[in-house]
Amino acid sequence: MAILDVFKKNKPSSAKATEGKGRKTETKEEKSIVEKPIKKERAVKTPKAVKTEKPAEKPVRKTREKRVIDSYEILKAPHITEKATDLVDKNQYAFNVFPRTNKKEIKRAVESVFGVDVIKVNIINIPAKKRRLGRTSGFRKGFKKAIVKIKEGQKIEVLPK
Repeated sequence: MAILDVFKKNKPSSAKATEGKGRKTETKEEKSIVEKPIKKERAVKTPKAVKTEKPAEKPVRKTREKRVIDSYEILKAPHITEKATDLVDKNQYAFNVFPRTNKKEIKRAVESVFGVDVIKVNIINIPAKKRRLGRTSGFRKGFKKAIVKIKEGQKIEVLPK
């Protein structure tokens, strides 16, 4: 029964209790100590003389820490295609950006890197496409593309014209 003693709540407090051939013997004093429930002392209530009102403290709201990101961690490279070069006439420029960036971050990055005023930002998620080479098939990587419209009369010298 020594294996089951592990699961019992009351464990012996002295070496005398565990003497013998695997049997557990306790003295009367130890039994009385274990069996008596411990009484809790009651807190003495003091009469309230004057109520002092404390100003209600507003709960502290946890805010997300703003990520400090370099502009070069947002913009990967200019997206140079025929369509992108045609958009230059409309004051729009295309960039490959990192997948977790949003419009506000892209706007801030373009303004800081190129020193232009951004009017509008459009984002396009290009999905991964299936490709084959012989009988092995795989996927071409997807990416995120941002088309940025800038103020009339300003230029970004990214694309050769």
